[in-house]
Amino acid sequence: MKKDFLLSVIVPVYNEEGNIRALLDRLLPVVEKYSYEILFIDDGSSDGTRDDIKTFTSENKHIKLISFVRNFSHQTALTCGYEHVKGDAVITIDADLQDPPELIDEMVMKWHEGAKVVYAKRTVRRESFFKIATALAFYKLINILSDTHIPYNVGDFRLIDREVVTMLNSLPEHSRFLRGLVAWGGFPSSYVTFERNERTHGETHYPVKKMVGFALSGIVSFSSKPLRFATYMGFLCAVLGFAGIGYAITRRLFLPHEYWVTGWTTIFVAIMFFGGVQLLTIGIIGEYIARIYTELQNRPQFLVKEKVNID
Repeated sequence: MKKDFLLSVIVPVYNEEGNIRALLDRLLPVVEKYSYEILFIDDGSSDGTRDDIKTFTSENKHIKLISFVRNFSHQTALTCGYEHVKGDAVITIDADLQDPPELIDEMVMKWHEGAKVVYAKRTVRRESFFKIATALAFYKLINILSDTHIPYNVGDFRLIDREVVTMLNSLPEHSRFLRGLVAWGGFPSSYVTFERNERTHGETHYPVKKMVGFALSGIVSFSSKPLRFATYMGFLCAVLGFAGIGYAITRRLFLPHEYWVTGWTTIFVAIMFFGGVQLLTIGIIGEYIARIYTELQNRPQFLVKEKVNID
């Protein structure tokens, strides 16, 4: 077993005022057996989350805080955490206690055995049917489209080795889908399993709109196949269009007048079909152009308002 290592725990938080004490009550007894640091990344909370954390940072110098000027995103908060932690092994966990801190010991054991990435895999999810079904559909779709296999039923509760952290910090891209980037590295990985509970306090910060955006970010980041799909759809529409032209000319030249007069139904169906395909194709291309635009702007991924207990 590795000795004298530093364990870092990154906790991204956004409006988690009622969860900080409950989280630390369970997290601290687990990590205090190691050399540790706990880094909270406050992603622009508008409630008392930051003040709650600061009550603990004043009592325990191993508990640290970075506050953003505004809300940037969960993935950006994790990115900031990876850039600032110093641990040999780094764990990311949310503050809502859906992921049990007690699993950390088992994750550290897997790391001692040689795994560079230890995923926490959900065997049971006590969440709505809609969220479970859409999550399953997303992972199936992204694994069909992407050349990088992303494990099913895992989230951002994981342990990664310092080598993996260094790899993530070296990547230049701004729009990050970290679940994919960790898998893309191809490092030796292992799993621990658990049953995911409901939130202990508050409401989810991933409504349908954010879930869709997160899914699109993952697909665009790890696959160019949607662009190829748009090309195929354009080719199919062209073939159908030329076939329709040939059909119309044939009827016009060789059939009596009463047989070639077309009604509004044919026109309506044709317009809706070709218009729908064009809009879909433009939308797909637009997602990739927006990603290119974001990268070319090269703006900072986050703006820091305050640091506490950070060297």
